[in-house]
Amino acid sequence: MKKKFKCEIDCAACAQKVEDAIKKIDGVNDAKVNFMMNKMTLDADDSRFDEILDECISTGQKIEPDFKVYR
Repeated sequence: MKKKFKCEIDCAACAQKVEDAIKKIDGVNDAKVNFMMNKMTLDADDSRFDEILDECISTGQKIEPDFKVYR
C-alpha cells in the first residue's frame, strides 16, 4: 500500500537522513521524505501498514525531534 502524508521537517539534510532510516525498516518497500513539499510517501506492507507507519514516525523523531507526520 502506498500513501502520502503531510509532514513537518526542518531541513533537506534531515529529510534525507529520515528517509534513509525509514527505508531500512522491515516491511517498507519504499519511502520519500520531501522537505520542499512537506510530504512523506510511504509504500509498505498492507497487512502491517499502521504498525510500520508508527515505527517510521518514531524512527524519524529519533533523528529529528521536530519531525511530525499528519495522518
